[in-house]
Amino acid sequence: MTGKTAGKPSSTGTTPGGLDALTGRAGEWLGLATAAPERNTGAVVADRFERITWRDTYEQSAGLRELAEELEGRHAHATDLLTDVFLAAYKVGLRLRERTEMDSSRLVNHQVITSLVESPDFAELRRETVGDPYAAALAVLAQSAALRRLLERSGDAQGQAERAARARQDAENAAADVAEALRQAADETGEDGTVPPSAAEAVHRAIETAEATGAAARQAAQDAAQGAAAVPGIRASAHRAAAQAAEAVREEAALMRAWGVGAGELERMPFDRRARLAERLRTGRLAQWAELIGRFRQMAEGERARKVENATGELVGVTLGDDLSRLIPSELANLGLPGLRAVFAARYAAGELMLYDSQGEQSTGRGAVIACVDTSHSMYAAGPGGVTREAWAKACALALLDQARHAERDFVGILFSAADKVQVFRFPAGRSAGIDQVLDFAETFLGGGTSYQAPLTAARELLEEEFDGAATPRGDIVMITDDECGVTEEWMRGWNEARHLLGFRVFGVAVGAPGAAEAGSVLDALCDNLRSIEDFTDVHAAADLFRLI
Repeated sequence: MTGKTAGKPSSTGTTPGGLDALTGRAGEWLGLATAAPERNTGAVVADRFERITWRDTYEQSAGLRELAEELEGRHAHATDLLTDVFLAAYKVGLRLRERTEMDSSRLVNHQVITSLVESPDFAELRRETVGDPYAAALAVLAQSAALRRLLERSGDAQGQAERAARARQDAENAAADVAEALRQAADETGEDGTVPPSAAEAVHRAIETAEATGAAARQAAQDAAQGAAAVPGIRASAHRAAAQAAEAVREEAALMRAWGVGAGELERMPFDRRARLAERLRTGRLAQWAELIGRFRQMAEGERARKVENATGELVGVTLGDDLSRLIPSELANLGLPGLRAVFAARYAAGELMLYDSQGEQSTGRGAVIACVDTSHSMYAAGPGGVTREAWAKACALALLDQARHAERDFVGILFSAADKVQVFRFPAGRSAGIDQVLDFAETFLGGGTSYQAPLTAARELLEEEFDGAATPRGDIVMITDDECGVTEEWMRGWNEARHLLGFRVFGVAVGAPGAAEAGSVLDALCDNLRSIEDFTDVHAAADLFRLI
């Protein structure tokens, strides 16, 4: 009698089989079933707009899509990894999630991103990529080889991570089973709190299963974390990847700057167009001379800063003239005396006022800047440093284009070789010169022999057209050639008449052809100012051009 009573649940439900006791024992699993912690698939904390930027960039970049498709075959969550690499390069305020916040299946991704971000080169990379989706995508693609190797090495660790994810899911399912068993037990509980033995037993079994799966999940998570951290060479590979990406992004940025493509223009450029432009700059005819072109442009900019436009230079004494801006104080005093004003006016009319004398370089050209660039077969020859005559000439011409833009003057590039081979590229002042047209001018090479008359006739006709249209005198022609050729007497007479009428100046540059620059040569007779260039690595050999034009 006593034994039977002891095994029977009490009316208060406080025995091990009572509902309250069952609920208390199942509490841990009820919480897991109703409020499972969020498991993130992305290691980089990013807002909705940043993720939209990634999706838009991904859709626009065939390279990113192809890389994701390839890597997904080796790593189940490769696209999530690429997303993290992109956001780590793009996001302004970079912050990574804690490892404990990550879904177990993404622990390898988290370790890769953590290793990347900890690299010193990654900070250098972000200087070029933050806020620039294109540059961030380029950084991802530049790291593709390293990412492939990392994923190959992380196969075992990823297997552990996948098992940990499944174990966690099993634990959550077991917790849900506990909740369901307890709900059924509650439904069957009598008014006195008595739980039927079968229902109570079902709850106990569900709890035991949940305890076992929970322990297995915790062990699997620990193993996965240790496995992700122990991927062979993950830190070294990530650091090398960051360094390679930083170098690739810097090189492309330098390439754009060398060709005069500004950051603002790049930001407005559609992704696919920017990608095509970058490819053209990397593979075009003058791609290997981008550094030379950039140095030429920097030199020209420095020479512009030295020029004195409409202002006096260093004072060296007193001279006579009629420039009222340079009057010495005593002349100004005479102007202030009524009795001397008539004398002042007479001396002003005769150009005999006393003025400060100064030395300073003046910019006197006001019409178009025309660069006639020889593209005959001999211009393909290389000089010191391996730089070709064509490369030096084109770099100089592009710097002259910048010079004309800065002075708000028209620029015309005339490429020539034989008499029947002339190509004209016009860049009007006040109108943006498209990079495609600039590249067309720079990359065109005609080949063949050399004729002076054809390009110079085209230049003269352009200046005549300009003079007739706006009466604008004093254009500047720069003749860049490596050859010496003759002109007819009749043509020379017409040339000299045009120079006298239009007032244009002619600057000659003999590239690797000292004979063409000698006194008495045809080029010497054609030009007002002539120099010879022997060292094609020296951009300063033509520096005076950019002070005079």
